[in-house]
Amino acid sequence: MDPTPPPVPPAPAPRSRRRWVGTLVALASLALLGALAWYLTHSPSPSGGVAGRAGGAAGAGPGGPGGPGGGRGGPASTVGTAAARQADIPVLLDALGTVTPLANVTVRPQVGGVLTQVLFKEGQMVRKGELLATIAPEPYQLALTQAHGARQRDEAQLEAARVTLARFRTLLGQDSIARQDVDTQAALVKQLEGSVAIDRASEGTAQLNLGYARITAPVAGRVGLRPVDAGNTVAAGDAGGVAVITQVAPIDVVFSVPQDRVPEIQARLAEGAQLPVTVLDRSRTRTLDAGRFSTLDNLVDTTTGTVKAKARFANAEGALFPNQFVNVRLLLRTVQAAVVVPVTALRHGPNGDFVYVVKPDRSVALRAVTRGEANVDLVAISTGLAAGEQVVTEGGDRLKDGARVQTASDRPAGAASGASAPGIAASGSHRRRAASEAGGGG
Repeated sequence: MDPTPPPVPPAPAPRSRRRWVGTLVALASLALLGALAWYLTHSPSPSGGVAGRAGGAAGAGPGGPGGPGGGRGGPASTVGTAAARQADIPVLLDALGTVTPLANVTVRPQVGGVLTQVLFKEGQMVRKGELLATIAPEPYQLALTQAHGARQRDEAQLEAARVTLARFRTLLGQDSIARQDVDTQAALVKQLEGSVAIDRASEGTAQLNLGYARITAPVAGRVGLRPVDAGNTVAAGDAGGVAVITQVAPIDVVFSVPQDRVPEIQARLAEGAQLPVTVLDRSRTRTLDAGRFSTLDNLVDTTTGTVKAKARFANAEGALFPNQFVNVRLLLRTVQAAVVVPVTALRHGPNGDFVYVVKPDRSVALRAVTRGEANVDLVAISTGLAAGEQVVTEGGDRLKDGARVQTASDRPAGAASGASAPGIAASGSHRRRAASEAGGGG
């Protein structure tokens, strides 16, 4: 009986087949990942759609060939525009200034004594020469009387000496008296003349001191707080004085100007121009007063590179208060009929200043320009732009030469609210297509 041969084991699958299966699995995975990536990168947004997202992915950033609004075929960027126009643009110089009174006087007593009257009220406006206070005058009246009496005595002695001298000279002519007696009498006359001169000076001093007992205002202005009351004893030259008067009308404002502007200011002053100056409050919303430029200081402050200047104001309404900080606006000149655009339209690049000009086909052109004078809102364009041309004022950072743009008025009504629905539908369509491709690849 022949034994049953053992079963033959199945031959192992070729190694190449296993590699083929692994390759298919890898390809399927890659296809799935590719479909998912395509879905994520091609999902439309309400503002840009598929083309905008694809352009953003291809571009290097804002202003690149595929950046937002960068390509001619990309979506139009919404921008703000303004028309260049002709206008007179003032050349202004803004600075921070300090209100400075023309005079700030501490009225000190010139003589000592008891203060009998204080005739002013705190904060009162006084005129020059107006009586402010009085000091007890009796001691100075007595001193004046004494000086007057001494003068009269010495004048009588002088008169007697002169009569005697005249008599001696007559006798000398008759050879009845010695010449020495005549010379001695002449010397006495001169001595008495000197005494009378001293007496007159003493009398004038006493009269002056008596006048100093009445304290008057040396300048017109506003009186400050009263430092002393009636009944107190004051001395000549007291540091506190009896009143402080500040002249407030007219009044000056001191401010600083850059040293680079000094030649222009000097040239305008040499022409005889009256440079108007306006002062505004701290918030620059209210004009306090208007005046005229006065003068420049005689040196440059080396720490700041500025020169002090002064302007004068009538201050009829009293809006300017001494030591008040104000904003100063000096009008140097006015550029007539300049082509101006908003300051936000002017841009700066490696090749100089430029603007984006909106063409009739709603594309923009980068235009090199030369800027002129500017103020807070407008800048003058010396060359490169004509009045009437539209320039981009907002949204220019996303643009490049040739980009398509639109303004807020160009968009149809309801575009912003209805843009989301097509985007959602398109997004759902892309999701289903990506899912089907991913399923087929698996």
